[in-house]
Amino acid sequence: MESFFKKTDLYFFLVVTLSWLAPSICLAHFGVLLPSDDIVEGNESHQITLSCQFMHPFEQGFMELEKPMSFAMFVKGENKDLFNSLKKQSVDGCTTWVGTADLERPGDHIFYFVPKPYWEPAEDCYIQHFTKVVVNAFGLEEGWDQPVGLKTEIIPLTRPYGLWTGNIFVGQVLVDGKPAPDSEIEIEFYNKDKKVEAPAGPYITQVVHTDSQGIFSYAMPKEGWWGFAALNEASEKMKHEGREVAVELGAVLWIHVADMR
Repeated sequence: MESFFKKTDLYFFLVVTLSWLAPSICLAHFGVLLPSDDIVEGNESHQITLSCQFMHPFEQGFMELEKPMSFAMFVKGENKDLFNSLKKQSVDGCTTWVGTADLERPGDHIFYFVPKPYWEPAEDCYIQHFTKVVVNAFGLEEGWDQPVGLKTEIIPLTRPYGLWTGNIFVGQVLVDGKPAPDSEIEIEFYNKDKKVEAPAGPYITQVVHTDSQGIFSYAMPKEGWWGFAALNEASEKMKHEGREVAVELGAVLWIHVADMR
């Protein structure tokens, strides 16, 4: 009888432990690129800062981010390299990066960074998230729907700034410049200071799929920053410890919504 209770206790312990571990295993990874301002008004040059992170946005679980392979802005059809502006920082013991950019002319500025592929043992694959955010400058709303030319990216079909809470955002996912049908889109709220508590695990990451033209839509229910990560498997494999493994490509776009007051 004593042996039975010991086995039962052990079984209960394992079930409880695994139930606690499961959510952390399933948390979505996101490249994060947040600007100090998403809309800049006036008529004088303005410097903004941009934070590059790799994390679980809703749970605010930071992960190590090696220095990105590239960090740049795309404005009026031209790329401007911002790599040398990156400065290393640490958040919760994990490396993040902060860059700066001078906005000197009107129009939409598309900022992006390309990280080195990250090995995720829990998923037995590499992860690489091509991450973008759009900043509008000096009143000219032009350029926000232009592709940058990344391996994979989300093209906004809804203007990605000046949005109210509850507005519907529509985007199109491209892989190698072509629409990506039936792509899974993971969506998370950047839950700064963990002010929002999810009633259950599925509330943390919202999920939608693209249609046959790579188009998806979602209505943001709360003020703040929202990340959209369109996931696809790369056609090429990478080597890890002598064997070929899959590479998860993430097209990530961050947008901000505000409450009407």
